[in-house]
Amino acid sequence: MAKTSSVEKNNRRRRMVDQYAERRKALKEKAADLTKPAEERFAARLKLAKLPRNSSKTRIRNRCEITGRSRGYYRKLKLCRNQLRELASQGMIPGMVKSSW
Repeated sequence: MAKTSSVEKNNRRRRMVDQYAERRKALKEKAADLTKPAEERFAARLKLAKLPRNSSKTRIRNRCEITGRSRGYYRKLKLCRNQLRELASQGMIPGMVKSSW
């Protein structure tokens, strides 16, 4: 089980990304638009830099829905490898069976 503070910190980051998504998108488009003057693009970059760091989508860490574990994460199932194996053995994941030969 991951530390509760780490899981909560990640949840705060997810909320902040949602909150600032529109602003970040608009500023990035303005900064990348080569038809605008250089001063205007530079000003957009400065405004983008002043936004909170945690409002960037890349700051979010993928974590297991059950345990909060950050490593060994399967994106399709949103589970870590340990929980994936356990739930597959119990037959809780449709179409997945533990192999044996």
